[in-house]
Amino acid sequence: MAIAAMWEARTEPGDGSALAAWVHEAALPTVVDAPGLERIEVFAAPDGPDGDRVVVIALWTGPPVALPEPPTALVARPPHTWNFERLSVGP
Repeated sequence: MAIAAMWEARTEPGDGSALAAWVHEAALPTVVDAPGLERIEVFAAPDGPDGDRVVVIALWTGPPVALPEPPTALVARPPHTWNFERLSVGP
């Protein structure tokens, strides 16, 4: 079974680059060698009306490993997380 683990955090307007740097430098190294990790991608949505967002989507073939909590100074609220089971693959 494949699982897509999604992590999303919102920053204050203009602070997305600092959170993205933390994700790359501190959070990803905690999971990149975890068993079952197939792929991990990081996305940014800058300049949103209520702040910037950083999203991490990791595909797992086993139990997902959670990302660590970011420093509170980098986020406007605690991150949201979801796990999705793959139902199908197609073009």
